[in-house]
Amino acid sequence: MPDRPFLSIVVPAYNEQAVVGRFVDSVHAEVDRQGFSWEAVIVDDGSTDDTVAAARRAAGGDARVRVVEVPHRGKGAAVREGFLAARGEWALMADADLSMPWDNLPRFLEVVREHDAPQVIIGSREAPGAERMGEAWSRRVSGRVFNTLVRVFALPGIRDSQCGYKMLSADAVAALAPRLTVDGFAFDVELLYLARLAGFRIREVGIVCHCRQDSRVRVRAGLASVMDVMRVRMKARAGPGALRPTSYSERPARPAPASSPDRRRGSSYMP
Repeated sequence: MPDRPFLSIVVPAYNEQAVVGRFVDSVHAEVDRQGFSWEAVIVDDGSTDDTVAAARRAAGGDARVRVVEVPHRGKGAAVREGFLAARGEWALMADADLSMPWDNLPRFLEVVREHDAPQVIIGSREAPGAERMGEAWSRRVSGRVFNTLVRVFALPGIRDSQCGYKMLSADAVAALAPRLTVDGFAFDVELLYLARLAGFRIREVGIVCHCRQDSRVRVRAGLASVMDVMRVRMKARAGPGALRPTSYSERPARPAPASSPDRRRGSSYMP
């Protein structure tokens, strides 16, 4: 692919054989019609099912669809590898289960087209214009509790840090991806925390989210994510506008093992 695509779609996938083919088909059908160049980077997080084969079958030899295989470490590690492999002017983190249908994409593109657009655009289930379809009450409550803790300890002012859809400029990807260390669910918090430290502007965009009924976050994983948020906050000691916190100045040669591994069969990872 000699020319840089406009958009890299980064998709972490763990045991998603049931949906990954439909995701690739939807990219061909829905993203193509937007009229810009794209690539899809599907990062298989050590799946034990036929996710890789299903993705490659759906790609049908299209060089724009790449499958990257990595050992199972968690969603954060998979997204990090996807960002590092992305070649687009913008990179969109997406979920394989299409919980955000592609008719939401123009909401991100409208922001990108603004003069002096923010470098980090995040989908939000709490921002104006957002809708949640089919979400279980228990999941809504647990999500709100976690987001409240994140706002208090790490990201004041951000309504929804955990939505699985985030769009970053190539500059933001290059600056942030090599410094990410959290492999579990709280990688979103680390990503946005580092973005603020680096001085990147962040904008929340309300989306219509169709919640997957078999997507579950276990209590243990949720508690581990809270601990990861605490670790992110303790690592960063530099003032605003600097990407020079003591523990983030250099990326470790090997990231620490995920404290909140995503080991749920058929999981879309979305909390």
